Amino acid sequence: MSQNIIVKVEDLTMAYNEKPVLWDNDVDIVENSRTAIIGPNGAGKSTLVKGILGLQKTLSGYVEVMGQPVKQVQKKIAYIPQSNSVNWDFPTTALDVVLMGRYVHLGWIKRPRKKDLEKAEQALQKIGMQDYKNRQISQLSGGQRQRVFIARAIAQDAEIYFMDEPLAGVDKNTEKVIIDFLKKSQSQGKTSIVIHHDLNTLAEYFDHLVILNKKIIDQGPMQTTLTKENLAQANLGGWLR
Repeated sequence: MSQNIIVKVEDLTMAYNEKPVLWDNDVDIVENSRTAIIGPNGAGKSTLVKGILGLQKTLSGYVEVMGQPVKQVQKKIAYIPQSNSVNWDFPTTALDVVLMGRYVHLGWIKRPRKKDLEKAEQALQKIGMQDYKNRQISQLSGGQRQRVFIARAIAQDAEIYFMDEPLAGVDKNTEKVIIDFLKKSQSQGKTSIVIHHDLNTLAEYFDHLVILNKKIIDQGPMQTTLTKENLAQANLGGWLR
């Protein structure tokens, strides 16, 4: 596996309402990895991802993705937010949501082309949601909604996937679909950065790890980073069975 750094963060500090949430953090994400970000509640995991993506203001620090400022490579980045942060009552269909993944290639004025519609339908088919393409998202289960978000990322043809707790509250079948997607994407040279909550599946699902509790505790390959000492330092010691 390549050890090139695809996401580089230096001296990142962020705050909510002037209260610091992350202090002076350096993060290196290895290209073509499946990297998990873990930490206790309130550790700043979602804030870190939003800071990297430019979705939330940083107080200080520098972020580089694929060797460039993130704004220069946005088309190559797919972001799947926490399910509970989405307005699921918005009147739109599963296919419409997946088509949104094509908008970065169209700009704001152009309408989706036949090619974009085909890519969206293929993406739904890949994650077993083609029969639900005309279903309103408000009528989908939690697992089905998460699959639709995965399909949107597939349709985007992204190189890097950022996912905020994609496995939270989904059924076992959907969990398998998502992990299979991450592994297949890796075989195609792509990189995944996933906020994850189940420490007992870390080693099975991911190969790199970032441990965070407002500051980076440790990061690197799973086999050397997932240690009892690191978990204890992050106040996660009691979570691992």
